[in-house]
Amino acid sequence: MNAMVRLEHSLLAVEMEHTVHAMLDLVAPAAPPADRARVEVALVLDRSGSMAGPKLETAKESAAYLVRRMGGGDRLALITYDDEAELVSSLGGMEKDELLEMVEGITPGGGTNLSGGWLKGVEALLVSPSTDEEPAAAPSAREPIRRVLLLTDGQANVGIMDADTLVCMSGNAAGDGIATTTIGFGQDFDEDLLTGMAEAGRGHAYYVADPDRSPGVFADEFEGLVSLVAQNVAVEIHPSEHVATVGVVNGYPQVSVPGGVQVQLGDAHAEERRRVVFELTVPGLQDIGVTQVAEIVVRWFALGDQTAAHSRRIPLVVNAVTADEARAAEANPEVAEEVLVLKAARAQREAIRRADAGDFEGARSVLAGAAEDLRQGASAAGSGRSSELLAQAAELESSGASMSQPDYDAHARKLLRYRSHESGERGAP
Repeated sequence: MNAMVRLEHSLLAVEMEHTVHAMLDLVAPAAPPADRARVEVALVLDRSGSMAGPKLETAKESAAYLVRRMGGGDRLALITYDDEAELVSSLGGMEKDELLEMVEGITPGGGTNLSGGWLKGVEALLVSPSTDEEPAAAPSAREPIRRVLLLTDGQANVGIMDADTLVCMSGNAAGDGIATTTIGFGQDFDEDLLTGMAEAGRGHAYYVADPDRSPGVFADEFEGLVSLVAQNVAVEIHPSEHVATVGVVNGYPQVSVPGGVQVQLGDAHAEERRRVVFELTVPGLQDIGVTQVAEIVVRWFALGDQTAAHSRRIPLVVNAVTADEARAAEANPEVAEEVLVLKAARAQREAIRRADAGDFEGARSVLAGAAEDLRQGASAAGSGRSSELLAQAAELESSGASMSQPDYDAHARKLLRYRSHESGERGAP
């Protein structure tokens, strides 16, 4: 992993309190191994009554696409669920033609036991196809890439229905090497639950308002799986005694570690860029000169002939100068723009909270303020993302226009939630 740290302001006025934004830029290696690791997918399809008709037919077409794309060494388990979950085929339990027939034969049923379907998918990935009883061996060289691909169009109304519990379960599975990607169909599913499960599960979250887009989502997900070059990418920041507080501006899952905080980024695809922005409060440096205010540690497992653990340590240093020198220095435009994008994602989440509570005026105000910040950033000297910032500002203004009782519907809320999820995690494309 290539890693570089940049500061929004590297010159700090001595004896003054500062809020310091530091951006870690990560770029994954250029190409995956030629002999890639095996992909193991548990495809979990909602076949509840609400899926009847075009939604279920499109889901079946997408599933068939995935079956056809699997390589000779890849394995797919098929699970369907309505009131109850059913393991239609275990990993490697059927040939492609047989799987395609089983997919074609899926019919709509009753309720939505989302937890049962997801748990059956995790179980299918943990059980060895050779014994169908014993857990798979501990991680080793060429460990398969495992993912649950969960599709639903409705609310969890059977089985475990508590969102926090389901999100926690998804995070626990990710700790065991099983990521979760979620696909929400239509207008009736719980977007907070599905984005939460994907975030905790170190997978992806997709919103498919039009079922015709579903095959493209499956294509993107599979292509991403076969191009993985690193897994369990995590970034830690360990502040020094000069720092009062430290936070993470992105929406990535975070966990406290001794002496700091760890940000969990999940898997990385070939040439994929990730940016993590930290916000540090530095009360006041007493001496002029260079001072280390934190250490950043990047950890990952590289995929290749052997799955090997790697880490890289990067010191984060600032330069304490006179107040006049600090005022004369210009901000790094790339870091400043990234902060704007991530704060706009926060604003969208806040707007959702206010609109859900009926405070539409407050929601419009939050979005308008974020849009204005983006416009100002786009007009700043040295901006390299002005067109992108202006487009995002226009999206926020459009969302603000929907902040009224008749217009704030399921579709508007989902658009806002998924835009916040995408930009709040990854920031720059």
